[in-house]
Amino acid sequence: MPASRNILVLYTGGTIGMQQSSEGLMPASGFAERLGAQQAQLPSLQLPDWQFRELLPPIDSANMNQRNWLAMAEAIRNGVEQDGCDGVLVLHGTDTLAYSAAALSFLLLGLEVPVVLTGSMLPAGVSGSDAWDNLFGAMQALSNGVETGVQLFFSGKLMPGVRASKLGTASLEAFGVLPRMRTGQHVPVPGSLDFRQTRRPVPLAVLPLYPGITAAQLNGVLESGVKGLVLECYGSGTGPSDDAQLLDALSKAHRRGVVLVAISQCPQGHVDFDIYAAGGKLAATGLISGGGMTREAALGKLFSLLGAGLPQSEVEHWFAVDLCSERAE
Repeated sequence: MPASRNILVLYTGGTIGMQQSSEGLMPASGFAERLGAQQAQLPSLQLPDWQFRELLPPIDSANMNQRNWLAMAEAIRNGVEQDGCDGVLVLHGTDTLAYSAAALSFLLLGLEVPVVLTGSMLPAGVSGSDAWDNLFGAMQALSNGVETGVQLFFSGKLMPGVRASKLGTASLEAFGVLPRMRTGQHVPVPGSLDFRQTRRPVPLAVLPLYPGITAAQLNGVLESGVKGLVLECYGSGTGPSDDAQLLDALSKAHRRGVVLVAISQCPQGHVDFDIYAAGGKLAATGLISGGGMTREAALGKLFSLLGAGLPQSEVEHWFAVDLCSERAE
């Protein structure tokens, strides 16, 4: 894990750089000057050299979407390939920080430099803020050496970007990695899926199963034009298997080419369709097991695969194997 000496700091907005307005806290530009001024006050810090890029306009991460992910990936590629950066720090709002970390994990497969995302629960400059600790902590981690791939740094912890989740809002220690069983064969990343591959936005949906869900409600999602669905099942991958209309809705969507993937809605869950008959009936509709993948990882991986223009069968193949430790330790 070589040390990063010249990093790209990519600012997207978020709480870390927000400033007070008449309407409340709002994303603000000009964060490079604030970062430089704060670093000048801490001369003992051993930090890598950095160059600053800003995605405009800076956004509240609650407004994050696929096009923002693609813009981040492009800016990171340019920073590495054109500007010679050997590490990347992405400053991001916390609401969708884990989603972006997961998406970038798949969009940047094969990139030979480390990418670290961080943010803060309180804006920089506010009393008790975690902003500078998180930002400079992430920069120091890059300076010390971080393995290639995407990581999330928060509250002193470096976490795999493809397995981290936001777990709370009442504490500065808002992110963590829950223990989820991981199974899956790790395979080399094919050229058709590496960071050079062009992606495009693709309509996706996430839907939890719940007592009383109907086929009509499920069809409302499946017939809305989505190309992929992350279905959050009960426990180890079960659902209302006695509802023939609901199962038929899934089967028809799969035959139309919609990619259907299943994850557990339990925080420490793992999908194994072979345990219960109810799970087997769901699997028979065309659902692909996400194993112990988080919602963020499943959505990010599905976007990366479908966004690359792969057909349904190839998406299902690559979703079922491990590409960057999303399915295996």
